[in-house]
Amino acid sequence: MNETARLISDDPIWLILIKVVATFAFLVVMTLLTIWAERRVIGRMQQRPGPNRAGPFGMLQSLADGLKLAFKEDIRPVMADKWIYILAPVISATPALVAFSVIPIGGEVTIFGEPTALQLVELPVSLLVVLACAAVGVYGIVLAGWSSGSPYPLLGALRSAAQVISYEIAMGLSFIAVILYSGTLSTSGIVAAQQNGWFFALLPFSFLVYAVAMVGETNRAPFDLPEAESELVGGFHTEYSSLKFALFFLAEYINMVTVSALATTLFLGGWHAPWPLYLIGDGVLNTGWWPVLWFLGKTLAFLFVFVWLRATLPRLRYDQFMNLGWKILVPLSLVWICAVTAIRGIRNADLLGSQQFLFIGGGIVVLLLIVAFLVPDRKPPEEEQEEPRAPLSGGGYPVPPLDLKVPETPRETRVSATTGTRSRLPEAGQEPTSSTKEAPDGND
Repeated sequence: MNETARLISDDPIWLILIKVVATFAFLVVMTLLTIWAERRVIGRMQQRPGPNRAGPFGMLQSLADGLKLAFKEDIRPVMADKWIYILAPVISATPALVAFSVIPIGGEVTIFGEPTALQLVELPVSLLVVLACAAVGVYGIVLAGWSSGSPYPLLGALRSAAQVISYEIAMGLSFIAVILYSGTLSTSGIVAAQQNGWFFALLPFSFLVYAVAMVGETNRAPFDLPEAESELVGGFHTEYSSLKFALFFLAEYINMVTVSALATTLFLGGWHAPWPLYLIGDGVLNTGWWPVLWFLGKTLAFLFVFVWLRATLPRLRYDQFMNLGWKILVPLSLVWICAVTAIRGIRNADLLGSQQFLFIGGGIVVLLLIVAFLVPDRKPPEEEQEEPRAPLSGGGYPVPPLDLKVPETPRETRVSATTGTRSRLPEAGQEPTSSTKEAPDGND
């Protein structure tokens, strides 16, 4: 049992309840602020102000939208399966809240005289809990699409099932290298293993795979295929309104916060202060409540990337999206895991020194770059020119004759609104005359 687990196991009931309420309030507030920040940032990127009326800088706009959803009429389609239709948004939102419980926000602190750690739950298999919650959350989307009794939500649900299977595999594979280097599945243990160096620099490919997979896992642009408005009208939540729709909205943004916090935990040192701040005062900035500041700063940086991607990239085609997951991320992740395992074994056996290892690794990278630049690009196949087909009289297909002349377009006519007479418009370069008038149209 590590120090974090020992502190959490001694928490009294009142402190556990405070942590539960604080975690829920933090996620809800982060949802409201993230929605507001997304609209403001995208507005600035598109040279418009964004929300700026409700509250200072429009910060109360998200709260106003939430209250509006609560008072809207709750409509249920006639063909919907009643109980599953109601249960689906709850299934989607609950795992998003549970997954954040294993994220360490800070180290040891004192709350009302009771020493504890800024983490709700500490488990030896915390990473598996996150993956399990991600897998369960998709059932809410699938059941919502199926129970609505409409084809467009059903298509969104089918897309979401395939999407989560594809990118959850890639996300799980990105965890393996982190587990190999930290030696634990515990999130607090992974943070402690990064005290002298963050894993994003040591395991760059795992970091990139996770960064791509977390966007696909949360159904965010450019991977928002389950709710593609241009194709599916709104996707799996097309038939939802009022608070049920708000729960789906809440689940999406809480998932964004959770995967961003998990990326901070796995690759950016968690709540540890960045360099060179952790050198100040013999690590005083890694004690007390200071770690909360560093954790929030890193998490907000990932949330900004979510917004940046939405404002920049168009939605992918579905076949491109699946090819990226199955043909690129998964195979390369397997190769990367084998390489990391071999490197880890060589380092542990002291077969190579640090300088020799860097020299060999740099040589391999340079060799791969040379090969990549020297391999010629594959030329597109040349299109074969078809011979002109013979006329129909010769036994071939009917084709227009080569000396075909298109007849001139007849001159347009104009009808007078007062007299009802029709006159031809003059050709280019001619003066209009009144001698081109014809007999009036109409009944005598």
